[in-house]
Amino acid sequence: MKRQLLILLMFFTTCALTFAQDEAITKDGQKVLLYNDGSWKFAGGDPLDNSKMITVGKLEIPKIERNETIISHIGYSLSYNETHEQAKWVAYELTSEETNRKWERTNKFLIDAKVKTGTANDKDYYHSGYDKGHLAPASDMGWSSAAMAESFYYSNISPQDSGFNRGIWKRLEGLVRTWAVDNESVYIVTGPVLTTAHDAIGKNKISVPKYFYKVILDHKEPGIKGIGFIMPHMKSSGSLQIYAVSIDSVEKFTGIDFFPLLPDEQENFIESSLSIESWSWKSSKLASGTAGKTVSAQCDGITGAGARCKNKTLNVNGYCSHHVSQINNRNESIKTTQRTAITSKNSSFSIQCSGTTKAGNRCKRVTTSSNGRCYQHGEKS
Repeated sequence: MKRQLLILLMFFTTCALTFAQDEAITKDGQKVLLYNDGSWKFAGGDPLDNSKMITVGKLEIPKIERNETIISHIGYSLSYNETHEQAKWVAYELTSEETNRKWERTNKFLIDAKVKTGTANDKDYYHSGYDKGHLAPASDMGWSSAAMAESFYYSNISPQDSGFNRGIWKRLEGLVRTWAVDNESVYIVTGPVLTTAHDAIGKNKISVPKYFYKVILDHKEPGIKGIGFIMPHMKSSGSLQIYAVSIDSVEKFTGIDFFPLLPDEQENFIESSLSIESWSWKSSKLASGTAGKTVSAQCDGITGAGARCKNKTLNVNGYCSHHVSQINNRNESIKTTQRTAITSKNSSFSIQCSGTTKAGNRCKRVTTSSNGRCYQHGEKS
């Protein structure tokens, strides 16, 4: 009997050493074991007592690699890269309710005491020429004073060019908040791409990334979907859509396996697909984090049963993500009206060209063409 118990003890010990990658402490002080497939298990007392272990999972957490440790804060989790002195990824869920900002920015950047090897500090960024760029944005953490304060940990910061940080990166953050309202909640993983050569700043040699990424998962029925972004670290006034890629593409570019807790078939479909039309592309100024609490309105879309959609949306075009395709029908109706007016006796009637410039903006020329376009975008008499 003793020999059997000894064999069982050796078996469980071997399993724990083989599959458990590391230990972590949750925000409420409980010890958990981390596994290769991205799952966690609470260690309730004796870690070898399987009857006291409950399998848990956070859908936003990427696959955990060997010797990789998860650091958990109130509003987000991260994996810290000591070589580059910044997070490899930052992950969190953002709900519609959490977009209602109750607390203002602290603007007090702090060393993250949970990173045992140390993080960057104020001196690293002093006169560096770079912004302290948030990965999990402060505007996503306004639902809690503690979450807001922790968003200013240097473990959540990367050096960012001011034109990038205050421009296209900020626009993307505002758009994602709109999606959180449109879809009730979204799962977000974001970070710098740390697989290429970098410049460095400060005494701690903080790497300056050449690219940043963001992946978003909407896991609410009926429109389960995912999307990724890979952005060159530079100022841009271009459309956000030109940076949209499949989540698979971001995985190949970064070497990170996102959303491993999804069922395999669902994960493969979501991560290999990219449907631009499934997402709204106009973020509200109220969702940008600059105008206090978020205000949402009822979607203008029409359901299959002919009733008005009951979803709430921040999208300035008035449609939630499930009915954003109906904008095309509305626009086509407007264009038909315009064309009728153009071809009527009032030949002097003119409208703004409906073409799109190379920079992704609507053409500012006016035209009387029957197709609503100027000479550079396909004018017809």
